[in-house]
Amino acid sequence: MTVLEQLNGGGVYLICGSIVAFIAVVCVIFMIRAWRAGKALGMDVTRMKRAVTASATFSVLPSVGILLGVLALSGSLGVPWPWLRLSVIGALHYETQVADAAAEQLGVSLGSGQMTAQAFPTIALLMSICIMWGMILSTLFNKRYLHKLQQGGKTETRKGGGFGDKAMAAMFIGMVSAYIGSYVGEFISGNKKLFSFSGSWTPLVVVAAAALAMSVFTYFSEKKGMAWLDNFSIAGSMLIGMLAAVLIGH
Repeated sequence: MTVLEQLNGGGVYLICGSIVAFIAVVCVIFMIRAWRAGKALGMDVTRMKRAVTASATFSVLPSVGILLGVLALSGSLGVPWPWLRLSVIGALHYETQVADAAAEQLGVSLGSGQMTAQAFPTIALLMSICIMWGMILSTLFNKRYLHKLQQGGKTETRKGGGFGDKAMAAMFIGMVSAYIGSYVGEFISGNKKLFSFSGSWTPLVVVAAAALAMSVFTYFSEKKGMAWLDNFSIAGSMLIGMLAAVLIGH
């Protein structure tokens, strides 16, 4: 039995499925309590139903991006583990990047069927440790941070956002720049002669297509008053980028 077959085994499905089922039950409980609290506050039931319907509708397409992440990781990590990660606490951009970075350091290429019994625990442990700090820091400091937001939220808004917003934007820009830089480096190093364009330019085209799609989503959501497009921007950009890769590959 191969490592991938073991990762897709019934025991792994049982463990991961039990955790996902527990989280699903908790979500249902909170949904029921929120509905009852809304009625107790005298909220219009018709509007509450519309809010539930709208939320469910706008959750469909963004969840496609999550499904794509599960499928992308399942070829190396099996289905249960990515399913658990992206269903409970994981973020799509985080899980794929950390898994790829960890695999690269271990000499394993994701999606190539090279996963080993030694590499998977290391990758899974790194994916878990790196993201758990959000829960820990939220438990310790969220109350104090919420008080700060309530006291100085308007001031930070007038100044263009607080430190957290700026730090997150800077981190994301740096991360994207590092990935694009690696693609450019691979493209240049793959050229045997100057301007021969024999290197792998597919990632660059995919990046350009996804960036263009995101800019279109952002334009219509911010400039045309179509704020609901924010819920579909990431998934839509991913789908367009993947479509570009498929078209180039063929």
